[in-house]
Formats: sequence, C-alpha cells, structure tokens
Amino acid sequence: MTAPLFLLDPDHDDSPLASDELHTGWRLTLPERIRRHALGSMRLKNGDQLELSDGEGLRISAQVRDASTGLVEVTAVGRQAPPKNELILVQALAKGGRDEQAIDMATQIGVDQVLPWQANRSIAKWRPGRNDRHWQAALDAATEQSRRAYRPRLLSKVDSHGLAAWCRKATDQGSLVLVLHQDADLGLDAVRKRVDKLPENSSIAVVVGPEGGIADQEVQIMMREGALAVRLGGNILRAALAGPVALTLLSDMLGRWQSEVPEPSA
Repeated sequence: MTAPLFLLDPDHDDSPLASDELHTGWRLTLPERIRRHALGSMRLKNGDQLELSDGEGLRISAQVRDASTGLVEVTAVGRQAPPKNELILVQALAKGGRDEQAIDMATQIGVDQVLPWQANRSIAKWRPGRNDRHWQAALDAATEQSRRAYRPRLLSKVDSHGLAAWCRKATDQGSLVLVLHQDADLGLDAVRKRVDKLPENSSIAVVVGPEGGIADQEVQIMMREGALAVRLGGNILRAALAGPVALTLLSDMLGRWQSEVPEPSA
C-alpha cells in the first residue's frame, strides 16, 4: 500500500523544514495537525511508513518510531523535478460547490496552478478570505490524497477584464490558452501539434465557464488576446467535470501518464 503523504507548512513554527539538518536517520516530531490525522484518524502505529512534503517538490519518507508522541525517523529524502510545462485551470465560480469539486479533481490529475474566475454568468460570488481558505483547503486535501509532492498554486481571483489581460500575458510568453466552448470549431485533439511544440517552461491553460456557459463576448475577447476556443466532443459537461476531462487529455498529450514518480533517494 502506498504510504500516506502529509503537507508540512515551512512557515509554521514547529515545521521540521526550518532545520538545516534534514537527512536520513534524523528523528523529528510531527506537527500537531499531522499527528491528529496520521496517528489519530488513520491510526498509524509504530513501524508504519508515511511521507512528508513541503508542496514544492520535497518528498521525505519516514517511519513511525513512537506513535504516542508523534516521533518519526527519516528513511529517505528526495526532490521531485518540476514539470517542463505547467497545466493551469482557470475555473469560473459555480454554485453548489461545483467549482471546488473541479479543483479537487484537477489536483488529483496533476494541475499546477488554479485561477478563480468571476465570469459574467457566474451566479456564485467570490468572498475574499472565505473562498480563499476553502479553495486552498480543497487543494491541500487533494494534494495529500493523491500523494503529490507539488501542491497547485492558487492565484488571485480575476474578473473577465482581468482574465483577458492574463490571457494576453500568457500567450505573449508562448503559453497556450484553451477556452472550452461548445460551439467551437476546433476539437481539443486539434491542438496536439501545438502541445508538442510548446517551448520548455511554458504552460497550457484551460478556461472553464460557469453553469450557464461562457458568454460569447467573453470568448471573443479572450480569442482576441491569443486564446483558442476548443470543444470537448459532442457532450455538454458540467462545470465540475469539463476542466478535469480536458486536463486528463492534455496530461496524456504531455506524456505525464507515462512518467514514473521518482522514489526519494537515501
């Protein structure tokens, strides 16, 4: 069974990442939040394995030495290389928690950045502070569940005007911005050649609208700023599912499904 992974907060006072002595054989006490989850809810016991990560590529393997105190011993330390091309989900706010469902699934698939979008047709409204916490909590939980060493970065919410400017900046830097739209002439597979020719360190962004779809004016503005409108087959998918499906197909085009996650080195 794959060992569970827990995210460490490098800025937290009791985070072991503050130490410069992190190495094989080093013993550390798990922070209280992780102790409650790993040793309480999951009932890990002495001798069980777990992994710790800073969410930025660091992967620490450890073995529980004393479950009563949360003492673990580091058995391996490694760092996973970042992806050559990042995947970005631009998710419109959607009612009923469908936007958070979307970013949860996208994280499990491997998205690298998430951009909240207050679209013209979004019924849900962004509440500063509250939504930031909820979206970040969803990303953290999905990162741990999927055993990822990289936690997606949550970007600041934009409106449609801000998204148009963001599209222009992204395409000027050689990145690909794909707007999912049911009336688009191009299918997603038609961009495969563009994906194959992406320069290193560029990204692919997928723009997903709210329940009522993206307004035609929004699509036209994004296309003027360099984005491409594409469709996902003939079925109309919910706001929670469209982004994850597109990211799955793009991950396959990028060869991510064939890549093996390297084990931490001792």
